[in-house]
Amino acid sequence: MEYERIQYDVPADGVARITLARPEAANAQDYLMLSELNSAFDVAAGDDNIRVIILAAEGRHFSSGHDLASPNPDMGDFPTVGTQCHFDAPGAEGYMAREAEMYLGLCWRWRNLAKPTIAQVQGKVIAGGLMLVWPMDLIVAADDATFSDPVVAFNVNGIEYFAHPFEAGTRLAKEMLFTGRPIGADELLARGMVNRVVPREELEKATLDLASHIAMRPMFGLTLAKQSVNQAVDSMGMYSALQAAFSLHHVGHSHNMEVHGRRIDPSGIDVIRSEA
Repeated sequence: MEYERIQYDVPADGVARITLARPEAANAQDYLMLSELNSAFDVAAGDDNIRVIILAAEGRHFSSGHDLASPNPDMGDFPTVGTQCHFDAPGAEGYMAREAEMYLGLCWRWRNLAKPTIAQVQGKVIAGGLMLVWPMDLIVAADDATFSDPVVAFNVNGIEYFAHPFEAGTRLAKEMLFTGRPIGADELLARGMVNRVVPREELEKATLDLASHIAMRPMFGLTLAKQSVNQAVDSMGMYSALQAAFSLHHVGHSHNMEVHGRRIDPSGIDVIRSEA
């Protein structure tokens, strides 16, 4: 398949690699990128020769988050995979349906792929960038990687895939949200959110070595192991928590529309830029 926003290759036996390929925009995500990502994940998942999937990124930064400059998309341009509908409905109805499909829905779908996934991360991972990293099973980070969710400054509770307490723990999740500060890979290694931290120049090799090691295991065993861990977290209520926080996210959007005439508080842009 041909892609505009990503690249797809098979760098080693049993390993597929999907690479964000919009470095000129710090791999900011528009709906086209997310749709292509979903398509590429499906290709890798359906290939019997692939046992592990790497998600990487070109350029200095893994992802600067959502592309806030992109125009409102026509959902008819993208194949949908969830159960959402009425994307063109006015007000909160249509907007919430679009985000439920393209953000929360796709993230949860990727989180539950039957094959192990590894995020290969460098540079900044900001807000929506976390929504690409967190659904992956493992995270290998360069020593220059930082992770942040500063969008409380926009007068909402956080990003749409609100996995913060499960990924970072409750105390660090609150600090991450309250302050918006970038958290370094070494600190998150100690907290258990990151699996390995390596020098930037060794990131690609370290990730591929890990993927190749995992790919020597039988596929069914890997699937069962992944499902066992995921189901343990599911029993703690992860999906219900994600849905509840997503609903609160849209309460924030609706409030901002009434107060500011925009879905975010515009003053947050200056706050975030001043702290960058």
